[in-house]
Amino acid sequence: MDRSLSLPLSSSATVAVVGLGTMGAGIAEVMVRAGHEVVGIDISDAAARQAVETLEASTARAVQRERITEQERTAALARFRTFHDLQAAAEADLVIEVVTEHFDVKREVFTALDGIVKPGAIIATGTNALSVTQLASHTSRPDRVLGLHFFAPAPAMKLVEVVSTVLTSPETTDTVTELVRALGKEPVPVGDRPGFIADGLLFGYLNQAAAMYEARYATREDIDAAMRLGCGLPMGPLALLDLIGVETAQTVLEAMYEASRDRLHAPAPVLKQLAAAGLLGRKSGRGFYTYESHGSATVVPDAETPQATGTDTPGRSVTRVGVAGSGTMATGIAEVFAKAGYEVVLAARTQDKADKAAAQLAKSLDRSVAKGRLTQEQRDAAVSRVTAAGSLEGLADVDLAVEAVAEDLAVKQQLFATLDKVCKPGAVLATTTSSLPVVAIAKSTSRPQDVIGMHFFNPAPAMKLVEVVRTVLTADDVHATVREVCGKVRKHAVDCGDRAGFIVNALLFPYLNNAVKMVQEHYATVEDIDAAMKLGGGYPMGPFELLDVVGLDVSLAIEQVLHKEFRDPGLAPAPLLEHLVSAGCLGRKTGRGFREYARR
Repeated sequence: MDRSLSLPLSSSATVAVVGLGTMGAGIAEVMVRAGHEVVGIDISDAAARQAVETLEASTARAVQRERITEQERTAALARFRTFHDLQAAAEADLVIEVVTEHFDVKREVFTALDGIVKPGAIIATGTNALSVTQLASHTSRPDRVLGLHFFAPAPAMKLVEVVSTVLTSPETTDTVTELVRALGKEPVPVGDRPGFIADGLLFGYLNQAAAMYEARYATREDIDAAMRLGCGLPMGPLALLDLIGVETAQTVLEAMYEASRDRLHAPAPVLKQLAAAGLLGRKSGRGFYTYESHGSATVVPDAETPQATGTDTPGRSVTRVGVAGSGTMATGIAEVFAKAGYEVVLAARTQDKADKAAAQLAKSLDRSVAKGRLTQEQRDAAVSRVTAAGSLEGLADVDLAVEAVAEDLAVKQQLFATLDKVCKPGAVLATTTSSLPVVAIAKSTSRPQDVIGMHFFNPAPAMKLVEVVRTVLTADDVHATVREVCGKVRKHAVDCGDRAGFIVNALLFPYLNNAVKMVQEHYATVEDIDAAMKLGGGYPMGPFELLDVVGLDVSLAIEQVLHKEFRDPGLAPAPLLEHLVSAGCLGRKTGRGFREYARR
């Protein structure tokens, strides 16, 4: 038998795609538009017809947008043929299997293909959860088997994970990697383990979000809004689970847990319950949300949809706001209130610090004028509303005092004890802590009912999210006050209970920690992981870019708080992160973290 590889896979190579669901049809389209002859195989007439219609529609749009000519469209459509029988793959140079995510089904397909395709052909699986190595072992050509994990929608998403097993030959990996590059995609090499890079990080995060919802810690709407607005993600986690399919998520997580035994990967019971009930997400018309129809992306109100009407409890009157602190967050929050029309007192430990903070606020407003976001008159009016005070005594007459000092419990408790003495009765006292217990801060006052968390995100003028953290002691009208104020300063408020990390950090930092573990285990490089999450997950920054920006010391402190709160071994900070912090490699601020940076 001829065991030579057909190297390289030129643009004229024939590609067979087995399984013409959404992903298979998308891959077929990518291959056709790159010039390949494509054989689409599916036992379903409807799936085959839909794949052809999808290609016809997408190429028609390309002609309208003058990206291709009508002749090129005609040629592309002629390169795509559909069949019901696997025998149609006999002359293919590359076969990509994208059938349902069940091992027995894929094994049957691989065993059959092994006896059909020519000796030099490469067989790839599109799985993201099952063992590529095991599938390869059911063929006579394990050296020519690998994983080829595209991301949905395949024509648009740039990332392709190229999955080599211990049996895959380097020539096979090189051949397919070059093919991926020729498609205009970004190949990322990965080893064979469930989830690979992108889904390995993504599904753990999605699972934690499902568990958070199941515990009724926050509403589905607030969880999704928090991650979109707080992290810049294209979709919230629960909406994304509905798009992916609840049963698909359960399958991937089961495989991940089987490999890792990490409780964070054990599927949240709500996933199993929804899957058992047939509530699979968009495809079934209902999952975490309810949709207009099967396959629709339009969410419709249901029993869990929050009512548009406000709370029955009126809030307290707020016309004058105090901000305690002189750092970036304090000046940003003061700017938010000043632009919204509030009289603002910016209080620092000394008059010099307060004046410098007010000057920074003015500079920020100047930049907004230069960018056309504010008029000069609006800028001048906002600056005129800000008073710089050299001590907390300046907050005596404020209706709302917002603390934005160092993330240290003792420091915050001392400050709130002072605010308790300085601020007038009835003033709302808010902390911007991102990880500390708000109730512990509240108990340092004689009025814990007036204390609440108001977690702004950096930079405060730009970020739309505020996590409103209510303790077991917070009064109803204090909560109502902060919700009303958030609306007036045009921020999106989400309600959280008083526990470590609230919504955003409780979901974000375990994901960042798992990324560090991947590097620590030598599974993937910093560069490949960042690329995978940006190109495959739509994240604005890769996890290591974000860690270096946030600061490794800050990240470690938050992860330690989360671990202490929930006592889950999976939340223990990665030793690599601890070692870097011990070495003083804290990220951009020190010139070195997971990457090195030029000193300014």
